[in-house]
This record gives sequence, structure tokens and C-alpha cells, in this order.
Amino acid sequence: MNTITSILERVKTAPSLDFGEIFSNSIELFKKTWVQGFLLQLFSVLIMLPFIILIYVPFVMAMIAQVQTDGGNPDSMEAFNAVFAGFSLLFIVLIFVGMLVLSVVTLALQSGFYRIMKMLDHDEQVTTADFFHFVKGNHLSKLFVLMLASLVISTIAALLCFIPIIYVMVPMSFFTMFFAFNPELSVSDIIKGSFALGNKKWLLVFGLIIVSSLLAEIVGLLLCGVGVFFTAAFVYHPTYLVYKNVIGFNDDKPVNHIVE
Repeated sequence: MNTITSILERVKTAPSLDFGEIFSNSIELFKKTWVQGFLLQLFSVLIMLPFIILIYVPFVMAMIAQVQTDGGNPDSMEAFNAVFAGFSLLFIVLIFVGMLVLSVVTLALQSGFYRIMKMLDHDEQVTTADFFHFVKGNHLSKLFVLMLASLVISTIAALLCFIPIIYVMVPMSFFTMFFAFNPELSVSDIIKGSFALGNKKWLLVFGLIIVSSLLAEIVGLLLCGVGVFFTAAFVYHPTYLVYKNVIGFNDDKPVNHIVE
């Protein structure tokens, strides 16, 4: 089990990592995980469907019923708008709560994917059920707090003329990963470890995120657009390898497979 003390010590003594080696290793690892990466995107879309239905279906059904009943009479439409306005606050609250719930579940699935990635990287057997390893009450509550912390950090960064967003995107990219591999850590320790690693390898990770995101999008679009579902998860692989080579897993020393 990693502790925040051991994590910070490993970050402090982190080896030099080579951009090209990490990127090529990411491609090799992606060859093992692309099916699970596709399932992650598929599950995420399926989770979002209730939210989409919640937003659009009431509008569509109400408008259809109004037109069928009154033939689109302007006076009737004004009455409909007045009634609907009375429910707007409740509707906004439902949307907000729905977004929070779905976002937390999505983070749990991403955490499960990181766990699956580690298992495949170590040639272990995985099942579809491994995606839902963190979809449990105690884990979801911690992910909820972590998500709120992310919102606060992002909001503060955005208020500072948006430039700090570019900075915090690197440490925040490790939030879910730190949780996946260290679920026993507190939220504050997860944030502390993520910022420590993000600060230490900021330029490297920033470059990896940009290049891997562009590559995943371009290749996905070349595959008739649908390919994005297969390539989108590639962006998680470089940051995983940075974590693996700096922090490592459990109490074992991190093994650096990257040329210094």
C-alpha cells in the first residue's frame, strides 16, 4: 500500500523519462487495451443516455402534445410557456443532480479502466465486471468529493484569466489514476500526490496529453468518425506510464523501463 509520504518521496527522486519511449510504450500498451478502451466509451455513452432523455424528451413531448391539442395557437403556446416556467427551477435542479451522479459514475468507470490497464500491462486476466470495481458506496462518495474538488480548482483557475487552466490540467489528469491505484488515500492526499507528480513532470505530461489527444482524434476521424470510440482511450496510456515509472504500485519500487 502506497502512503502519501512514500509517494512524495518517489516523486522527489523521480528518474528522467524520455518522451519518445513513453509514447512508443503507450502504443504497445494500447494494443492490449483497445477493446477495453472501446467498452469504456460505450459504457460512458450509455450512462449519459438517461441524462439526454431527461433534457430533451419532456420538451419534445410537451411541444407535440401542445400542437396536437391546439394546433399551435399562439395564446395556447403562451400559456404553455408560463406553466413551464414555473417548473424551470425544479428542472434545473434535476439536471444539476443528474450531472453530478452521472459524472461520479463515469469517474468510477475511468478508475476501473486504469485498474484494467494495469492488469493487462502485467498480463493478468480481466473481465467486464472489472469496470465496475469502484461503483460502490464508499468509493463513489470519495469520487464525489474528488469531483467537487476538481470543480473548485477548475473554477478558481478559470477566474484567473484561464491561463492557470493550462497548468492545472496536468496535475488534475492524475486525480482519477491516483484514486484507482490508491483508493485508501484521503481526497486531500490524492490531490497532494497528483500535484506533486504533475509539477515534477509537467512539461513532459503536457506534451504527451496534447500529442496523444491529437493522434487519437485524427486516427478516429480517419476511421469514418466511429473510430473515435476505439481511439479516445489512448490519451490515458501515457499518463499511466508516467505514474508507473515514477510512483509504481503497492510497496514495490517503481521499475523504470524508460531510457534516461
